[in-house]
Amino acid sequence: MAADAIRKKILAGEYGPGERLLEERLTEELNISRPPLREALRTLENEGLIVTRPRRGSFVSTLTDKDVYEILTLRSTLERMAFELGIPVKDRALLEPARKALLEMERAAQDEDRGSLVQAGYDFHYALVGIADHQRLNQTYASVQRQLLLCMARNLIARETYYEDLPNHVARHKHLFELVESGNREAALAELAVHGERSFENIAKTAEETG
Repeated sequence: MAADAIRKKILAGEYGPGERLLEERLTEELNISRPPLREALRTLENEGLIVTRPRRGSFVSTLTDKDVYEILTLRSTLERMAFELGIPVKDRALLEPARKALLEMERAAQDEDRGSLVQAGYDFHYALVGIADHQRLNQTYASVQRQLLLCMARNLIARETYYEDLPNHVARHKHLFELVESGNREAALAELAVHGERSFENIAKTAEETG
């Protein structure tokens, strides 16, 4: 439960990249003692969401610009491959995990539960990769799950700040799902290409150019 609570705060942007996670503060916030907190932090470190430095403590993981570029270009390539192989969807049951994740996204947006919304957004995209029914493709996508979650968390913050509220964020994903479900491969690929999952990169570049 402690790991879940801290994970949600990281994905919601309440703890930013590079921020130190103070044990005293966390034990008070979560109402737990230090031993279970440290076990939770080890879990999050194994997931890649935090890093622990000897005699300095635990910090939220930071992705470099090169990290982000590599993660997002890999993601785009894998998702496009899944659409090319999987649309039209031959087995309609393959769509159900994405439909379920979309419902969880709607709930999280309604509750303004941003941490859960990021996790459900990842589940949605992973489920759409699954329409290709390609085990190795699924495994490759899953191998960068936590890094993708960090990118998606940053992207949600950027889009909510500059482009869209949470219901519109979900509506954009629903539209993508409907195109996939329709069997129109070209339309789904076109929407995927402009889906907006790199908004925070664009904002950062604009800030650099105008700064």
